[in-house]
Amino acid sequence: MIDLAEDTPSTPLLRLGAQPIALTAAALLLLIAGVTSIAIWRAYTGAAPETDRVVASRQLQVRAAQASEQLVEKTKGLEATQQESIDQLQVVQDQLQSMKKLLASQQADTKRLSDQVTSLNESIDGLRQSFASVRSTEADTPSVTPRKPARHRVHASARKRARG
Repeated sequence: MIDLAEDTPSTPLLRLGAQPIALTAAALLLLIAGVTSIAIWRAYTGAAPETDRVVASRQLQVRAAQASEQLVEKTKGLEATQQESIDQLQVVQDQLQSMKKLLASQQADTKRLSDQVTSLNESIDGLRQSFASVRSTEADTPSVTPRKPARHRVHASARKRARG
């Protein structure tokens, strides 16, 4: 038979290949040690990025809250401005109503005065017509009163001129 001990090489690497269980156990130990070291490293240094994220998200929340408060303040300011505008518009409308009433009153007074002037003009025209008709009737009928001589008329008109 053949001697097996003489055929196997004597290098240590080859001896490891001959024992696969030991090789697998060593690889498993290295793998566990690597995973453990990564877990420890993330536990100490991995928390810092998480904290940064939390801080950043809180800062964003604070900024959003500030922006919301600013919007609320601006909205309240707009509401106040709008209310002031409504109040001013109401005052202007009230003034417009009073001006309309005053204008209507003045127009009524103007119409009343115009009607009075028209009636006065009609009365004056009636008086003129009656005066004209009286004159025309006097001119048609000779006057019964005796006339003064021409000499008296001249003296009377001279006296009137001297007075005036």
